[in-house]
Amino acid sequence: MTAHTTAPVLFVSHGAPTFALEPGLLGPRLQAIGRSLTDVKAVLVVSPHWQTRDVAVMTTAQPETVHDFGGFPAALYELQYPASGAPDVAREAARLLTQAGFKTGLDERRGLDHGAWVPLFHLLPQADVPVFQVSMPVSLTTAEAYKLGQALTPLRAQGVLILASGSMTHNLYEIRQPDAKVEPYAQEFAHWVRTATLANAVKPLVQYRTEAPHAQRAHPTEEHFLPLLVALGASDATEQAQALDGGITHAVLSMDSFAWGV
Repeated sequence: MTAHTTAPVLFVSHGAPTFALEPGLLGPRLQAIGRSLTDVKAVLVVSPHWQTRDVAVMTTAQPETVHDFGGFPAALYELQYPASGAPDVAREAARLLTQAGFKTGLDERRGLDHGAWVPLFHLLPQADVPVFQVSMPVSLTTAEAYKLGQALTPLRAQGVLILASGSMTHNLYEIRQPDAKVEPYAQEFAHWVRTATLANAVKPLVQYRTEAPHAQRAHPTEEHFLPLLVALGASDATEQAQALDGGITHAVLSMDSFAWGV
């Protein structure tokens, strides 16, 4: 970043919580991007693991690391991501969202869920950049997710990196062992999304439920796909998306991700 550029936008597939301990293919790619983020003022995270009735914005000054999962190795619960919050920037985000027509409230107690801190473990491992989250309404549609991202775009010029954390595919009913044979449908869906995203094909992506192959199977529920639409909305039409190959783990979890403005 320089005085003449804006902070990047990322869509990151955060996979299973164990991604924090097992970087796989994607971890080193996030680490490389993180080393270039010398002028980022704050990180705004949209995660499917914080859903509320209306939009909520986290104004917590010192957010705790929330281990919002169960049944994983003990080492995972010992991890901490001690980044400070960014209350002033968060209030500006709330103002922009309200201005865009979203009913928006503040939450001064919310901590960082694993959709936020797990990818940040690789992107900004020193936890030396302030972080705050913006929730996703439970009724959020793809078109509204895109609009939410558009509303947040002005923050990029202020040095705020927008991290939309989700999953390229997210069928937890079909998860297998980490090294299990990849299901072809997950590959086909991820390939379609990659092609559409690199082409900035917004309309097909907004309508992915009927346009993409195996959409219902790849996403029985939509909350892990919606962050991609947030990232698309926050990106500039003149920016070329960069694909970050993450491979597929547990047979069906595609870790493919995208970056704009890096």
